[in-house]
Amino acid sequence: MKHISIMTPCYNEEENVRELYAAVKTEMAKLPHYTYEHVFIDNASRDQTPVILKEIAAADKNVKVIINTRNFGHIRSPHYALMQCTGDCVIGLCADFQDPIELIPKFLQKWEDGYKMVLGVKDGSNESFTMWAVRSAYYKLVAKMAEIKLVQHYTGFGLYDRMVIEALRKIDDPSPYFRGLIADIGYEPFILKYHQPSRRRGFTKNNFYTLYDLAMLGFTNHSKVPLRIAAMGGFAMALVSLLIAFGYLIAKLLYWNRFEFGVAPILISLFFFSSVQLFFIGIMGEYIGAILTQVQKRPLVIEKERINFDTPAPH
Repeated sequence: MKHISIMTPCYNEEENVRELYAAVKTEMAKLPHYTYEHVFIDNASRDQTPVILKEIAAADKNVKVIINTRNFGHIRSPHYALMQCTGDCVIGLCADFQDPIELIPKFLQKWEDGYKMVLGVKDGSNESFTMWAVRSAYYKLVAKMAEIKLVQHYTGFGLYDRMVIEALRKIDDPSPYFRGLIADIGYEPFILKYHQPSRRRGFTKNNFYTLYDLAMLGFTNHSKVPLRIAAMGGFAMALVSLLIAFGYLIAKLLYWNRFEFGVAPILISLFFFSSVQLFFIGIMGEYIGAILTQVQKRPLVIEKERINFDTPAPH
C-alpha cells in the first residue's frame, strides 16, 4: 500500500486544526487502499494550537507534530515540514480550509496517472476584487521576468511525488521560494483548477511585510531582470541628463543676458534623480540580502518538540 503524507503548517489556528484533522481523516477513510500520515508543523503559536495538536497526536498515531522553538516565518517552516514527510507523495494543505480537502482524491488520481506534481491553481477567489487584481498583476509581472516558467495563481497547494521532495532536499535552499523551486525542478505538472473559498475561522496571519517578503523572493531567487533594468535605466538617465546639460549650456551661450537657470528645474532634477538612485539601491539591497541569507546558511527551523516520529529531531 502506498503511503501518503499530508502536511499542514500552523500558526495560531486553534479554531481550525481539530476540524481540519477530522476532515482529512474522513477524506482518507474513503481511500482505504492508501495509508497516510498527517504532519502538522506549529510555528510557535501563542494560542492553544500546540496543546490541541498534542491531544490529537496522543489519540491518533497517524498524526505527527513538530513544534518550533520560535516563529521562523511562513516560508521556511512549511518547507522544512515537507522534508520531514515520509510518504510516497506529499500533499500540502493549509489549516484555514482555503485549500479544498475534497481535491485530495483528484490529486491522487493524477499522481497514479504518472504525474510527479499535481498543482492546485486558483481560477477565482472569494477575496476582494482589488486584492485579486493586485495578485494577478504581480503573478504576470514575475512570470515575465523569471528565467523559468512560473505557474500563476499557484500558492503551494498540491501534490508532490517523493522524487520532487528529494530534489528539493538536494537544493537545500535556506530561504526557499517554493513556487519557483517547483518550476525550476522541471517535472511537467498537472494543473487542477479550483475556486478558493474564504477562510473558515480566524484571521489571516499574513501582513504587508510577509507578503512583500514572499513577493521579493520571486524576483531575487529567479530573475536578474530588476538588476539589468537598474543598469540600463541608470545609463539611459545619465544620457538624458547629459543632453539636458548640453541644452542648457547652448541656451545660456546664445541668450547669455536673458536666460536664467532658475531654482525650480534644479530642485526637480535633484529630487527626481535622488529618488531613482534610492530605488535602484533598494533593488540591489534586496539581492545583497538574498546573498547574505544564502551565505549564512542557517537552518530552516529549530525544533522544540516532535511527536509520533520514529526519528529524533535533527541537530
